[in-house]
Amino acid sequence: MSGVTCIRPHREFVLSDCGDSAVRLTSLSADAEERWHVVHTVAAALDARGDEVAVTGIIPTYDALLVEFDCGATTHDAIRAHVERLIELPADAAARGSRQFEIPVVYGGEFGPDLDEVAAHLELSPAEVIRLHGAGPLTMRCFGSPGGAPMLDGPAFPRPVPRRTIPRPHVPAGAVAVAGRQAVVSARPAPGGWPVIGRTPLTIVDPATDPLSDFRPGDTFLFVSITAAEWSTYEGVRHG
Repeated sequence: MSGVTCIRPHREFVLSDCGDSAVRLTSLSADAEERWHVVHTVAAALDARGDEVAVTGIIPTYDALLVEFDCGATTHDAIRAHVERLIELPADAAARGSRQFEIPVVYGGEFGPDLDEVAAHLELSPAEVIRLHGAGPLTMRCFGSPGGAPMLDGPAFPRPVPRRTIPRPHVPAGAVAVAGRQAVVSARPAPGGWPVIGRTPLTIVDPATDPLSDFRPGDTFLFVSITAAEWSTYEGVRHG
């Protein structure tokens, strides 16, 4: 794998060749928000017109972007040159068109089996954990695992939340979890080690539809507490 470190005004990044058909962009900005904006600005531009340069896939994260391409139609050099040009775009472009979604959540009990443990770690009451979790919109930064789970900034808890010592072999779709300074909504049933504080009845990802998810990086999620009796009102709905 080869790598090229480049510097632009207020931007520093690395472009690395990955195998025979991918290039990785890594932003090296000292500011986490700037890193995210650079990566997702380039990703949005490639998503809009990537087929013109034989791009076959884009996977943006917090500070890096994997660009997959048809190696029979183009080269690493051409893709790196194209990505470099896109880095010149205004870094706030990724935030344009962001939307806010209300996400109903049943907290605690069988829906949020780790709520009390999280509250004890934070030295808060369960009610205060719920209040902080829904106190303001949380920004979606990227899609994570499993299968399109929205990865979000975490709520304003007084300290990071540790992962479970023993991961669960099964976490249901819609599980609302926190760990470190992050939050997530599980898209599909899967094993998981993040503490689960609640669950939403919304459908986060639907493999039978196009697009699979209504959410995209830059959107914000506002979590709203509901009762178990209200679950059926929202069950199966695509978004809040």
